[in-house]
Formats: sequence, structure tokens, C-alpha cells
Amino acid sequence: MRKLPLQRYTKTAILLHWLMALLIVSAFVLGLIMTGIPGLTPTKLKFFSWHKWLGVTVFWLACIRLLWRAVNVPPPHPAVIPEWQKKAADGMHMLLYVLLFAVPISGYLYTLAAGVPVVYLGLFKLPVIMAPNPHLKPILKTVHFVLTMTMAGAVTAHALMALKHHLIDRDDVLYRMLP
Repeated sequence: MRKLPLQRYTKTAILLHWLMALLIVSAFVLGLIMTGIPGLTPTKLKFFSWHKWLGVTVFWLACIRLLWRAVNVPPPHPAVIPEWQKKAADGMHMLLYVLLFAVPISGYLYTLAAGVPVVYLGLFKLPVIMAPNPHLKPILKTVHFVLTMTMAGAVTAHALMALKHHLIDRDDVLYRMLP
């Protein structure tokens, strides 16, 4: 039986996917490291800046990615995948897209509530859309943490399912997104 040709994502979608994956994992690891540093040290402040820069970059890449996806329809799920798995994959992708925006926005609002401006790459001051708010600060900190941990779980599940398709199901799902 002849195998159907592989329906891949576009090169742009693949580039955005892997670049964002790298940035998200980097921001997560950096966030864990910086919050584990006691006190307010120069290193901790530098890591906070880098973490914010990564978050802003992820936000803008998410905007680009969403626009790209609106114009470029992703390939259909392979026919061999059960319908429930297709729905689960669609739900996971929807959750990931929501988190790509919610996590950076919550971090930005938390930073503003703390009274700290965000200066992207040390060059561009982002707009201050809210005044410092000591009452809102702990709430936004918790929201950012919960959304971040949700993203960590969703990204892990996403990666594990891709590996399951590759190693156990031995289908072409992972190859569709490989460079």
C-alpha cells in the first residue's frame, strides 16, 4: 500500500513553533532560578530583566503566530488518528494559544502593579497602563504563577503526546512540525 505524502506545517509555522518553545522554556527556567535567589541582588535584577524581555518577545511572536495561522490553515490531522485524539489535540492547541498571551500579559500587569516599568532590551520603555497597586500585586503574582505552571504542564503534555505519536504510534504527527 502506498503511503500518503506527509502534510507538513509551513516553514514559517515550524520556525515560530520551535523559536517560541525555546523562549518559553528559557523564560520558565530563568523564572525558577531568579525566584530562588534570596534578597535583591544585581544578578537577580538582571535575571528579572531577561525574564521580562523573554516574556515580551513571546507575546509579540504569539501575535505574529496567530496572524500567520489565521492566514495559513494548518494541515489536517492524519486520518489514522481517532476523533477523540483530534479533539484533544485541538483543545490543547487552543489552551496553548490562550496561555501564549495570558502568561506574558499577567507578568506585565504584575510588574506594573509592583511599580516597576518594563524597558524592553533596556532600550524601549513599554507603556505604563496601570498605576502601582500594592493590593493587586500579590493577586497578579499568584495569577502569573498559576498561568505559568499551567503552561508548563500543557507544554509538557504537548511534548509527551508528540513523542507518544512518534515512539509508540509510529505515525507522522511529529514529523509535520520538525524542521
